[in-house]
Amino acid sequence: MAVIQKYGKNYGPDLVCHKENHPSDKIGAPGCHKKWPEHNTNWSRPVARVWTVVLLLGTCLLYCARVAMPICAVSMAEKFNWSKRESGMVLGSFFWGYCFTQVFGGYVSDRVGGEKVLLLSAAAWGSMTAFTPVLAHFCSQPILSMTLARFLMGLLQGVHYPSLASLCSQKVVESERGFLMSTVGSGSYLGTLVIGGAGSLMLDLYGWESVFYVSGLLSVLWAYCMWKYLLKGEGPIITLESLGSGGPQSKLSKRHWLRLLKQPAVCAVIVTHLCTASTFFTLLSWLPTFFKDTFPDAKGWVFNVIPWLVAIPSSLFSGCLSDHLISQGFDTASVRKLMQFFSMGVSSVFTLLLCGNTTFPWAVAFVSATMGLTTFSHSGVSVNVQDLAPSCAGALFGVMNTCGAFLGVLMVYFSGYLIEATGSWATVFALITTVNLLGLCTFLAFAEARRVDIDSCKGRHHNIHI
Repeated sequence: MAVIQKYGKNYGPDLVCHKENHPSDKIGAPGCHKKWPEHNTNWSRPVARVWTVVLLLGTCLLYCARVAMPICAVSMAEKFNWSKRESGMVLGSFFWGYCFTQVFGGYVSDRVGGEKVLLLSAAAWGSMTAFTPVLAHFCSQPILSMTLARFLMGLLQGVHYPSLASLCSQKVVESERGFLMSTVGSGSYLGTLVIGGAGSLMLDLYGWESVFYVSGLLSVLWAYCMWKYLLKGEGPIITLESLGSGGPQSKLSKRHWLRLLKQPAVCAVIVTHLCTASTFFTLLSWLPTFFKDTFPDAKGWVFNVIPWLVAIPSSLFSGCLSDHLISQGFDTASVRKLMQFFSMGVSSVFTLLLCGNTTFPWAVAFVSATMGLTTFSHSGVSVNVQDLAPSCAGALFGVMNTCGAFLGVLMVYFSGYLIEATGSWATVFALITTVNLLGLCTFLAFAEARRVDIDSCKGRHHNIHI
């Protein structure tokens, strides 16, 4: 037996056992575990481009359906005589459902395929959105029916991003993952813009019910088109047998999961995503209030639209840049770290600039730069989980997203406390910067891009020297 060291783009420096006089890529060589099937299941580039457009549209509709309730909340509160507390209860119920299905959605996607989970969930939350006005009008207690509806919406939409991560890790080659994830991720900003503009117009012309009907029915139509033309009409049936068996890549025992979570690179991905998700959620929640308090005469559409217009091309650019650097031979881990440096490091500079006295145009510019640079994480930590553990990327991403969502809510509440206690927005921006830098330092120190969800050799130890 000879021990050689591989330095490939797909896997970092690692010890791999090969039997002498045998090809280095032979599956099932003596002394080594079988790694993965020989056949290539990746999409071709034209197929990947079609799926990218379809998933972009799906994510856009996901946010159209998600933001429909916040847009209509004021009108619904007037219609049903809700107090601020009751409106907050309805809006906040989405979060609790959203957290509970993240890991489950990724787990199922790793076993039966992310496209099936995306299809079934989209049909379900699209139908729920379209059915929302009916529940509101025909239920004797609209506050209870709407709270339940939002909770179910959170449950159904919670599987979306873990399913995307699982699908991307199984079907997209490493050098093209950054573009796909960043493009699909920009659908969230596009959906927010579309529902903010078109939804507000429908609200004024046709009433709040129209916002739910249109966004819900379009989502169901998207699910039907994906089933009809991409999945060729195959039934998206998920059986208990398929959940139990799964593919060769999905069979990770509890021992393997414990070993996986002990990997410094995996812990770094979880901590970094936790930090970047929570700070983004805090900015998303408090920036409108910041502008209203600091610049009361400013027009709301300016600071509610311009940052998202900047975020969309910025997200696309980050994906193209990361994939180009990897295709040119740059180390994958270094590219992921560079993207995350822009997302959490450079963006924090513009966040800190908001602490001082500034004019409204400069404040909009700083916020736009912050939000635009934050999107670089789509090509950083969000893709890195697929580099590390493609066999369970969906479930692992679910763990990351759940932690990020919980910390995000805590940071939003704590930020409100800081504003009331200090009367200064500088403390909030300082908190966001501190959390960002904590996550960035963790990622720069421990992030890798080699696969850690498999054993290369039986009885292999990381610190073997021969």
